[in-house]
Amino acid sequence: MALKLVATLVCIWSICIWAALGFNRAAAGEPGDLGTDRDAFTPSTHTVDPGTVLSEGSYVFIDNPVGLPTNNYPELLVRVGGNDWFEWRFGVNYGVGSQGNIVTSVEVGEGPLKRRSLYESSVLYGFKADVSDQDGLLPESCFIMEGSTPTYGEAFGTVPVATYVAGYELPAGWRLDTAIRYAYSEGVINWFDRWTPSVVLRVPLTDRWEVHAEYFDTFTKRNVVDVNRAFFSPGTHYMLTKNFEIGLRVGWGVTEAAAPFFSDAGCGWRW
Repeated sequence: MALKLVATLVCIWSICIWAALGFNRAAAGEPGDLGTDRDAFTPSTHTVDPGTVLSEGSYVFIDNPVGLPTNNYPELLVRVGGNDWFEWRFGVNYGVGSQGNIVTSVEVGEGPLKRRSLYESSVLYGFKADVSDQDGLLPESCFIMEGSTPTYGEAFGTVPVATYVAGYELPAGWRLDTAIRYAYSEGVINWFDRWTPSVVLRVPLTDRWEVHAEYFDTFTKRNVVDVNRAFFSPGTHYMLTKNFEIGLRVGWGVTEAAAPFFSDAGCGWRW
């Protein structure tokens, strides 16, 4: 309970500070958006420019409904631009207390809920490719294919994850993005299917500051006990420079099996 209170207070404090920065420095107005995939649960529809590297990382706290909370870090993702429509992706993560609540791009297995502690580490690799540009009713879209291989923990099978993202640029700079994600995940007894649809509305408040509201749902099929975990999640990011972004998102579970609360604070650096 204490950890949840501390995480909530930190989130509120951070939002207030970033809001103040946004209003005070709006006049500076150095526009830009890195298009990080950690900014929301729904990835960006953009790939990294050729010859450019975008590194993203965060600390994630999940207040699980049963047992100890989950702490994930550094959730590091390095995106390397290959050409105008293709990028390579590499990542690493370490988690403590994982129970299957998926609130970021990191895939985990479904462990026993009453386990007191679980340590997991994994590496990620894959690619992202542009599929279409926005043209009338045709959305801007991309496809992501990744593999996540555990390096420590009880689950040692490589998890393949496929994601399709599509979105529209709306008037006044607003943006609506949706995604569907599929993972073939390892459970305690057998492998199972995990499906994750999501939708996010992004609203720029200044040249540097953006907020969003998001809904995402993750549910399993063919697991020993199938679960449905849905979340409502607001968030924000602020561009400190044209190449460095800080961001925060929080969320609340809206189904019985979902974690009551999570927070995700991180940054993106383009170089």
